[in-house]
Amino acid sequence: MMTEYWQNQDKTEETIRSGWLNTGDLARMDEDGYFYLVDRKRDMYISGGENVCPAEVERVLRNHPGIEDVAVVGFSEETWGEVGCAFVIPKPGKDLAAEEVIGFCEGQLARYKWPNKVKIMSDFPRTALGKVRKTVLKRDILQKGKN
Repeated sequence: MMTEYWQNQDKTEETIRSGWLNTGDLARMDEDGYFYLVDRKRDMYISGGENVCPAEVERVLRNHPGIEDVAVVGFSEETWGEVGCAFVIPKPGKDLAAEEVIGFCEGQLARYKWPNKVKIMSDFPRTALGKVRKTVLKRDILQKGKN
């Protein structure tokens, strides 16, 4: 386990509590005792009082024949508290409509997990390790222009 965040005592105290490293990972255990990482707690959002793990929605949408990549984030909405927005990169040569992406969830996800919005993207902001920077998607795209 790490000892601290470099020159960041507040983050260290938030992450290491009582000798335990709190990663924020959400996992499930199967009947044989194997653990499976499901999502990150900070990515989860609550829609109409129900928890939604974006990774579950992303897994479903990645099966759409026209979707190359997808990232789902929750954002504030008056009626439900939070709803999902699917940021989608289409496969080369494919045109996607928001209704088609949302409708793909039929029979695969509970209705409250369906994304409320779809934003078609050409690329995602990523970290140096290639992970999608969901905070940037949420802040810079949803909050600046909720068109």
